[in-house]
Amino acid sequence: MPRVVHFEINADDAERAVKFYSQVFGWKIKKWEGPMDYWLLSTGEGSPGIDGGLMKRMNPSATTVNTVDVPSVDEFLVKITKNGGQIVMPKRAVPGVGWMAYCQDTEGNVFGIMQEDSSAR
Repeated sequence: MPRVVHFEINADDAERAVKFYSQVFGWKIKKWEGPMDYWLLSTGEGSPGIDGGLMKRMNPSATTVNTVDVPSVDEFLVKITKNGGQIVMPKRAVPGVGWMAYCQDTEGNVFGIMQEDSSAR
């Protein structure tokens, strides 16, 4: 079955977005040495997940929504707002699954954060 193996984040200001994602999630970000401005996003090792890329927005409507697994939605909502992001949908329970919120990064991209918690109601 095909699975998601990569994601891309579009940014109006790539350097600002690199700073945001590295400070909020601690991702390792390295500029690609290829023919276009592109940053490789390493989101971690040893657990399920995917790595991705970040590039300058080429289409005004280009966006993506990815959900990031976090240990605490509450803690990350604070980090996100401290680093220039916004809360689009406050924390809510996904019954039997966990806690979720939708946020917007410094480039206007919406993303989700999810904290696993089977007791969430």
